Amino acid sequence: MASLKDMRVRIASTKATQKITKAMQMVAASKLRRAQSAAEAARPYAEKMDAVISNIASAAAGSPGGSPLLVGTGKNQVHLLLVCTGERGLSGAFNSAIVRLARERAYALMNQGKDVKFFCVGRKGYEQLRRTFEKQIIGNVELRSVRQLGFVNAEDIAKKVLALFAAGEFDVCTLFYSRFQSVISQVPTAQQVIPLEIPAPATAAAAKTSYEYEPEEDEILSGLLPRNLAVQIFRALLENNASFYGAQMTAMDNATRNAGEMIRKQTLIYNRTRQAMITKELIEIISGAEAV
Repeated sequence: MASLKDMRVRIASTKATQKITKAMQMVAASKLRRAQSAAEAARPYAEKMDAVISNIASAAAGSPGGSPLLVGTGKNQVHLLLVCTGERGLSGAFNSAIVRLARERAYALMNQGKDVKFFCVGRKGYEQLRRTFEKQIIGNVELRSVRQLGFVNAEDIAKKVLALFAAGEFDVCTLFYSRFQSVISQVPTAQQVIPLEIPAPATAAAAKTSYEYEPEEDEILSGLLPRNLAVQIFRALLENNASFYGAQMTAMDNATRNAGEMIRKQTLIYNRTRQAMITKELIEIISGAEAV
Protein backbone atom coordinates (compact mmCIF):
# COMPACT_ATOMS: atom_id res chain seq x y z
CA MET A 1 0.00 0.00 0.00
CA ALA A 2 1.24 3.48 -0.87
CA SER A 3 2.35 5.74 1.97
CA LEU A 4 0.42 8.86 2.96
CA LYS A 5 3.10 11.03 1.37
CA ASP A 6 2.75 9.18 -1.93
CA MET A 7 -1.02 9.64 -1.79
CA ARG A 8 -0.67 13.37 -1.15
CA VAL A 9 1.71 13.68 -4.11
CA ARG A 10 -0.73 11.75 -6.32
CA ILE A 11 -3.66 13.96 -5.30
CA ALA A 12 -1.61 17.12 -5.93
CA SER A 13 -0.57 15.79 -9.35
CA THR A 14 -4.18 15.03 -10.30
CA LYS A 15 -5.26 18.51 -9.20
CA ALA A 16 -2.52 20.06 -11.37
CA THR A 17 -3.71 17.97 -14.33
CA GLN A 18 -7.28 19.11 -13.70
CA LYS A 19 -6.19 22.75 -13.85
CA ILE A 20 -4.45 22.15 -17.19
CA THR A 21 -7.45 20.38 -18.76
CA LYS A 22 -9.78 23.10 -17.51
CA ALA A 23 -7.55 25.79 -19.02
CA MET A 24 -7.39 23.92 -22.35
CA GLN A 25 -11.18 23.59 -22.33
CA MET A 26 -11.59 27.34 -21.87
CA VAL A 27 -9.06 28.12 -24.62
CA ALA A 28 -10.82 25.73 -27.04
CA ALA A 29 -14.19 27.30 -26.16
CA SER A 30 -12.86 30.80 -26.87
CA LYS A 31 -11.43 29.75 -30.26
CA LEU A 32 -14.43 27.65 -31.25
CA ARG A 33 -16.77 30.60 -31.82
CA ARG A 34 -14.52 32.22 -34.40
CA ALA A 35 -13.73 28.90 -36.11
CA GLN A 36 -17.42 27.97 -36.24
CA SER A 37 -18.36 31.34 -37.75
CA ALA A 38 -15.67 30.95 -40.43
CA ALA A 39 -16.83 27.41 -41.31
CA GLU A 40 -20.49 28.41 -41.52
CA ALA A 41 -19.63 31.46 -43.64
CA ALA A 42 -17.70 29.30 -46.14
CA ARG A 43 -20.54 26.82 -46.70
CA PRO A 44 -22.84 29.02 -48.85
CA TYR A 45 -19.95 30.09 -51.09
CA ALA A 46 -18.81 26.49 -51.66
CA GLU A 47 -22.37 25.29 -52.27
CA LYS A 48 -23.07 28.15 -54.71
CA MET A 49 -19.83 27.37 -56.53
CA ASP A 50 -21.07 23.78 -56.98
CA ALA A 51 -24.41 25.06 -58.31
CA VAL A 52 -22.76 27.41 -60.82
CA ILE A 53 -20.38 24.74 -62.09
CA SER A 54 -23.26 22.26 -62.31
CA ASN A 55 -25.26 24.68 -64.47
CA ILE A 56 -22.33 25.48 -66.76
CA ALA A 57 -21.36 21.80 -67.01
CA SER A 58 -24.90 20.81 -68.06
CA ALA A 59 -24.84 23.53 -70.72
CA ALA A 60 -21.47 22.24 -71.98
CA ALA A 61 -22.49 18.57 -71.87
CA GLY A 62 -21.54 16.71 -75.00
CA SER A 63 -19.07 19.31 -76.20
CA PRO A 64 -15.69 17.86 -77.24
CA GLY A 65 -12.56 18.67 -75.27
CA GLY A 66 -14.14 18.90 -71.83
CA SER A 67 -11.86 19.61 -68.89
CA PRO A 68 -10.39 16.45 -67.28
CA LEU A 69 -11.22 18.00 -63.88
CA LEU A 70 -14.87 17.61 -64.85
CA VAL A 71 -15.04 14.59 -67.15
CA GLY A 72 -12.05 12.70 -65.75
CA THR A 73 -9.21 10.96 -67.54
CA GLY A 74 -11.37 8.13 -68.88
CA LYS A 75 -9.84 5.74 -66.33
CA ASN A 76 -10.71 4.81 -62.77
CA GLN A 77 -7.61 2.91 -61.71
CA VAL A 78 -5.51 5.21 -59.51
CA HIS A 79 -7.21 6.95 -56.58
CA LEU A 80 -5.71 9.78 -54.53
CA LEU A 81 -7.09 10.18 -51.01
CA LEU A 82 -6.61 13.77 -49.82
CA VAL A 83 -6.83 13.37 -46.03
CA CYS A 84 -7.18 16.56 -43.96
CA THR A 85 -6.66 16.22 -40.20
CA GLY A 86 -5.46 18.36 -37.31
CA GLU A 87 -1.94 19.33 -36.32
CA ARG A 88 -2.43 18.56 -32.63
CA GLY A 89 -4.06 15.90 -30.50
CA LEU A 90 -5.93 15.95 -27.18
CA SER A 91 -9.19 16.14 -29.16
CA GLY A 92 -10.79 12.78 -28.54
CA ALA A 93 -11.49 10.72 -31.67
CA PHE A 94 -11.44 13.71 -34.05
CA ASN A 95 -8.30 12.77 -36.01
CA SER A 96 -8.80 9.01 -35.70
CA ALA A 97 -12.33 9.18 -37.14
CA ILE A 98 -11.12 10.91 -40.34
CA VAL A 99 -8.20 8.52 -40.73
CA ARG A 100 -10.48 5.53 -40.10
CA LEU A 101 -12.84 6.63 -42.89
CA ALA A 102 -9.91 7.11 -45.30
CA ARG A 103 -8.40 3.77 -44.32
CA GLU A 104 -11.70 1.97 -44.89
CA ARG A 105 -12.05 3.59 -48.33
CA ALA A 106 -8.46 2.60 -49.19
CA TYR A 107 -9.01 -1.04 -48.25
CA ALA A 108 -12.28 -1.13 -50.19
CA LEU A 109 -10.57 0.26 -53.30
CA MET A 110 -7.60 -2.12 -53.02
CA ASN A 111 -9.99 -5.06 -52.72
CA GLN A 112 -11.41 -3.96 -56.08
CA GLY A 113 -7.92 -4.01 -57.59
CA LYS A 114 -7.44 -0.23 -57.61
CA ASP A 115 -4.20 1.60 -56.85
CA VAL A 116 -4.39 3.94 -53.85
CA LYS A 117 -2.21 6.94 -53.01
CA PHE A 118 -2.40 9.39 -50.13
CA PHE A 119 -1.84 13.12 -49.80
CA CYS A 120 -1.89 14.17 -46.14
CA VAL A 121 -2.75 17.62 -44.82
CA GLY A 122 -2.03 17.77 -41.10
CA ARG A 123 0.56 16.08 -38.92
CA LYS A 124 -1.77 13.71 -37.05
CA GLY A 125 -3.18 12.11 -40.17
CA TYR A 126 0.30 11.61 -41.62
CA GLU A 127 1.57 10.00 -38.42
CA GLN A 128 -1.31 7.51 -38.34
CA LEU A 129 -1.36 6.65 -42.05
CA ARG A 130 2.38 6.16 -42.45
CA ARG A 131 2.26 3.16 -40.10
CA THR A 132 0.34 1.21 -42.74
CA PHE A 133 0.64 3.13 -46.01
CA GLU A 134 4.04 4.82 -45.79
CA LYS A 135 5.07 3.88 -49.34
CA GLN A 136 1.75 5.09 -50.76
CA ILE A 137 1.96 8.63 -49.30
CA ILE A 138 3.06 10.93 -52.13
CA GLY A 139 2.54 14.28 -50.42
CA ASN A 140 2.33 15.86 -46.99
CA VAL A 141 1.53 19.42 -45.93
CA GLU A 142 1.76 20.63 -42.34
CA LEU A 143 0.03 23.83 -41.22
CA ARG A 144 1.49 23.98 -37.71
CA SER A 145 3.11 27.35 -38.32
CA VAL A 146 -0.11 28.90 -39.70
CA ARG A 147 -1.79 30.96 -36.97
CA GLN A 148 -4.91 31.77 -38.99
CA LEU A 149 -6.08 29.74 -41.97
CA GLY A 150 -6.43 31.69 -45.20
CA PHE A 151 -7.48 30.91 -48.75
CA VAL A 152 -3.82 31.06 -49.78
CA ASN A 153 -3.14 27.90 -47.75
CA ALA A 154 -5.86 26.04 -49.64
CA GLU A 155 -4.58 27.38 -52.96
CA ASP A 156 -1.08 26.03 -52.27
CA ILE A 157 -2.51 22.57 -51.54
CA ALA A 158 -4.76 22.73 -54.62
CA LYS A 159 -1.78 23.64 -56.85
CA LYS A 160 0.15 20.60 -55.63
CA VAL A 161 -2.81 18.29 -56.23
CA LEU A 162 -3.40 19.76 -59.70
CA ALA A 163 0.29 19.31 -60.54
CA LEU A 164 0.05 15.64 -59.58
CA PHE A 165 -3.10 15.27 -61.69
CA ALA A 166 -1.46 16.95 -64.68
CA ALA A 167 1.49 14.57 -64.32
CA GLY A 168 -0.86 11.58 -64.50
CA GLU A 169 -0.27 10.47 -60.90
CA PHE A 170 -3.96 9.67 -60.29
CA ASP A 171 -7.36 9.47 -61.96
CA VAL A 172 -9.76 10.18 -59.07
CA CYS A 173 -9.25 12.38 -56.00
CA THR A 174 -11.41 12.17 -52.86
CA LEU A 175 -11.24 14.74 -50.08
CA PHE A 176 -11.59 13.59 -46.45
CA TYR A 177 -12.40 15.95 -43.60
CA SER A 178 -14.69 16.35 -40.59
CA ARG A 179 -17.86 18.40 -41.08
CA PHE A 180 -18.76 20.48 -38.04
CA GLN A 181 -22.31 20.01 -36.75
CA SER A 182 -22.09 20.93 -33.08
CA VAL A 183 -19.70 20.87 -30.13
CA ILE A 184 -20.48 17.20 -29.52
CA SER A 185 -20.98 16.12 -33.14
CA GLN A 186 -18.40 16.16 -35.94
CA VAL A 187 -19.11 14.03 -39.00
CA PRO A 188 -16.20 12.46 -40.98
CA THR A 189 -16.94 13.21 -44.64
CA ALA A 190 -15.64 11.96 -47.99
CA GLN A 191 -16.15 14.19 -51.05
CA GLN A 192 -14.96 13.43 -54.58
CA VAL A 193 -13.37 16.55 -56.05
CA ILE A 194 -11.64 15.17 -59.19
CA PRO A 195 -13.47 14.51 -61.45
CA LEU A 196 -16.06 16.78 -59.89
CA GLU A 197 -19.33 15.11 -58.97
CA ILE A 198 -22.14 17.28 -60.30
CA PRO A 199 -25.11 17.47 -57.90
CA ALA A 200 -28.56 16.95 -59.38
CA PRO A 201 -30.72 20.10 -59.75
CA ALA A 202 -32.88 20.74 -56.70
CA THR A 203 -36.03 21.36 -58.75
CA ALA A 204 -37.34 20.55 -62.23
CA ALA A 205 -37.49 24.27 -63.02
CA ALA A 206 -33.80 24.63 -62.20
CA ALA A 207 -32.99 21.71 -64.45
CA LYS A 208 -34.80 23.34 -67.41
CA THR A 209 -33.30 26.79 -66.91
CA SER A 210 -30.81 27.64 -69.66
CA TYR A 211 -28.31 30.48 -69.87
CA GLU A 212 -26.12 31.93 -72.57
CA TYR A 213 -22.50 32.32 -71.52
CA GLU A 214 -19.81 34.67 -72.70
CA PRO A 215 -17.11 33.45 -73.14
CA GLU A 216 -17.90 29.83 -73.99
CA GLU A 217 -18.69 27.29 -71.28
CA ASP A 218 -15.44 25.35 -71.71
CA GLU A 219 -13.38 28.51 -71.31
CA ILE A 220 -15.24 29.47 -68.14
CA LEU A 221 -14.83 25.97 -66.70
CA SER A 222 -11.09 25.95 -67.42
CA GLY A 223 -10.65 28.82 -64.94
CA LEU A 224 -13.47 27.94 -62.56
CA LEU A 225 -12.69 24.26 -61.89
CA PRO A 226 -9.17 24.79 -60.46
CA ARG A 227 -10.53 27.56 -58.24
CA ASN A 228 -13.37 25.31 -57.14
CA LEU A 229 -10.85 22.72 -55.97
CA ALA A 230 -9.15 25.36 -53.81
CA VAL A 231 -12.56 26.49 -52.49
CA GLN A 232 -13.54 22.94 -51.50
CA ILE A 233 -10.17 22.38 -49.79
CA PHE A 234 -10.50 25.72 -47.97
CA ARG A 235 -13.96 24.75 -46.81
CA ALA A 236 -12.60 21.41 -45.57
CA LEU A 237 -9.83 23.15 -43.63
CA LEU A 238 -12.30 25.53 -41.98
CA GLU A 239 -14.70 22.69 -41.14
CA ASN A 240 -11.78 20.73 -39.68
CA ASN A 241 -10.67 23.71 -37.62
CA ALA A 242 -14.10 24.17 -36.06
CA SER A 243 -14.48 20.41 -35.54
CA PHE A 244 -11.09 20.23 -33.84
CA TYR A 245 -11.91 22.91 -31.28
CA GLY A 246 -15.35 21.41 -30.67
CA ALA A 247 -13.86 17.95 -30.13
CA GLN A 248 -11.07 19.34 -27.94
CA MET A 249 -13.53 21.30 -25.83
CA THR A 250 -15.60 18.15 -25.24
CA ALA A 251 -12.54 15.97 -24.58
CA MET A 252 -11.06 18.43 -22.07
CA ASP A 253 -14.42 18.81 -20.33
CA ASN A 254 -14.58 15.02 -19.93
CA ALA A 255 -10.96 14.95 -18.73
CA THR A 256 -11.69 17.66 -16.15
CA ARG A 257 -14.70 15.73 -14.84
CA ASN A 258 -12.70 12.49 -14.70
CA ALA A 259 -9.89 14.24 -12.82
CA GLY A 260 -12.41 15.56 -10.29
CA GLU A 261 -13.76 12.04 -9.77
CA MET A 262 -10.22 10.68 -9.35
CA ILE A 263 -9.45 13.39 -6.78
CA ARG A 264 -12.58 12.47 -4.84
CA LYS A 265 -11.69 8.78 -4.79
CA GLN A 266 -8.03 9.40 -3.95
CA THR A 267 -8.98 11.76 -1.11
CA LEU A 268 -11.38 9.16 0.28
CA ILE A 269 -8.68 6.47 0.20
CA TYR A 270 -6.18 8.88 1.78
CA ASN A 271 -8.58 9.72 4.63
CA ARG A 272 -9.41 6.08 5.28
CA THR A 273 -5.73 5.07 5.27
CA ARG A 274 -4.85 7.95 7.60
CA GLN A 275 -7.69 7.01 9.96
CA ALA A 276 -6.58 3.37 9.94
CA MET A 277 -3.01 4.36 10.81
CA ILE A 278 -4.22 6.61 13.67
CA THR A 279 -6.43 3.80 15.00
CA LYS A 280 -3.52 1.35 14.82
CA GLU A 281 -1.25 3.71 16.73
CA LEU A 282 -3.90 4.25 19.42
CA ILE A 283 -4.33 0.49 19.81
CA GLU A 284 -0.56 0.06 20.19
CA ILE A 285 -0.42 2.82 22.83
CA ILE A 286 -3.34 1.36 24.79
CA SER A 287 -1.96 -2.17 24.56
CA GLY A 288 1.44 -0.96 25.82
CA ALA A 289 -0.18 0.92 28.71
CA GLU A 290 -2.19 -2.15 29.76
CA ALA A 291 0.91 -4.33 29.62
CA VAL A 292 2.69 -2.04 32.10
